[in-house]
Parts: sequence; structure tokens; C-alpha cells
Amino acid sequence: MRRIDAIGIGLGIFIVGGLAYLGFQVFGLDGQQAGIWSQVVLVIGLIGWLATYVLRAVGNSMTYHQQREDYEQAFFQKRLDELSPEELAKIQAEIEREEKNQA
Repeated sequence: MRRIDAIGIGLGIFIVGGLAYLGFQVFGLDGQQAGIWSQVVLVIGLIGWLATYVLRAVGNSMTYHQQREDYEQAFFQKRLDELSPEELAKIQAEIEREEKNQA
């Protein structure tokens, strides 16, 4: 994440909190109650975001993990494409021998 992204997110959250505060005041709450309820909305939003983050981290579906898997697949595919037919047949024979030894 770039620095400007973090600043934008922080500014967006600040604006959402202010709009929630003003919205609660429009619906008839006094300043103190509107402040409390706008904080409740922001805390619930934070807990929701944190829950999605934890689920992505536990499920290994975060951007880093996906990029790493894509890189490894591309790397091995490139290596496989570079092999000559003789080398490929040799590796396949080795794999078959190992499978027979394990069985």
C-alpha cells in the first residue's frame, strides 16, 4: 500500500465518521449521543474489516500468497517448457520408478 492510499483511507474514515455524526444529529440525537453512535458505527466497521482480514490470512487468500503461487506456477511451467523431450522422458521415468517403489 502506498502512502497516499493510507492517507486516503484515513481521510475517508474521518469523513464517514463526520457524516455519521451529522446523520445522527439530523435524526434528532443530541451532540453527545450522536458522537457515541457514530463511534459505535466506526468500531463495528473496524471489527468487520478485521474479521475479513483474519479470514483472508487464515485461508491463505491474501494478495502475497496468491502472487507467490502464481509466480511458482509460472516458474515451474517455464522450466518444464525449456526441457528437451529426452530430459522430460527421463524425469517421467524417474517419477514412475518412485511411484513403483512407494507402492
